[in-house]
Amino acid sequence: MARLLRGRTPDNVFRALDDVSLTMKRGESLAIIGENGAGKSTLLKVIAGVVQPTRGTARVNGRVAALLELGSGFHPDYSGYANIDLAGALLGLAPDDIAAKREEIVAFADIGDHIHDPIKTYSSGMVVRLGFAIATALTPDVLITDEVLAVGDESFQTKCIAWLERYLQGGGTLLLCSHSMHHVQKLCAHALWLDHGKPRMYGDAGTVAREYLAFHEAKLAKHLDQRQVVGGEYLVKGLALTPRGGGSEVEPDAGFDVSVTIHSPDGRAPGLLIGIVRADGTKVYGTTSEIAGVAPKRLADGRFKFDLHFMSLPLLPGHYRLRAHAMDPEGMRVFDVHEAPFVIGGTSREIGVCRVPHRWMPSPD
Repeated sequence: MARLLRGRTPDNVFRALDDVSLTMKRGESLAIIGENGAGKSTLLKVIAGVVQPTRGTARVNGRVAALLELGSGFHPDYSGYANIDLAGALLGLAPDDIAAKREEIVAFADIGDHIHDPIKTYSSGMVVRLGFAIATALTPDVLITDEVLAVGDESFQTKCIAWLERYLQGGGTLLLCSHSMHHVQKLCAHALWLDHGKPRMYGDAGTVAREYLAFHEAKLAKHLDQRQVVGGEYLVKGLALTPRGGGSEVEPDAGFDVSVTIHSPDGRAPGLLIGIVRADGTKVYGTTSEIAGVAPKRLADGRFKFDLHFMSLPLLPGHYRLRAHAMDPEGMRVFDVHEAPFVIGGTSREIGVCRVPHRWMPSPD
């Protein structure tokens, strides 16, 4: 406090946001994603005008509705009906406008006769229903939501998503904070990934969501040593992965070529165990040269080379690792392992690891 009064910078400063710049136009949708404490809610509060930034500016043109803490402005002793009037007055609506919107709000909230009961008797889900119904009844120019879709039951979430889709189709501007990458990709065209208050990635929502999921998968993965040697005998000397479609990412329809070089201490042809794992270590597929009945090409200095092609990979977009294990000629023991990371390109809202071929059948007339 003394340093502030002297016009100096405090010794200990926590910057919730630092060097964050963005511009949104009417009708655009942006998701704010990141780990807990990354600054997502603070950014939304700055845009909503709830918090003033200590540096920089935030300019918003248009009427804003912020769903940051649903129900925080409700009076616990007032009924749901009375709180609708109170909230409408706080939002600047005239009494006639509130009366015109009241039945629409009650219908959307769908809490039955509890609308006449005091708010303090409501469950958290009922409070969320009423808060969302009031905020969205205004049809604002800019809608700011913070984890709204993470609460409430399934039917309420479905109703909220349907409303948000209609809102976007009508030209509304949406800022969505969510840990659900499904909602991010479904509702938003772009995404901003915040990391410790700073932008880490900005771009297409599908691409940013894919990289964010890969980041968490890598955090969950066990930190395996890239060279795990058991006995120091058969060793992987080289591992090369080359996408067939060109570029740095692997196209599922094109696949990739693999070349593995293994050193044999006794001159006998070694075996190869090769597999694909997700970034978090989830096993996707594995096979061995012994299963395929193939022998490697003999090189100089006790080295042997395996070449194979992975084709038409039915994997969903994301980060993966190719693992090559050196094995003894009998295919019984594993001595060494190398890994090569790769990315399956594209974006998808499908769930899982692989894309299973399927076809939707039209409903009969």
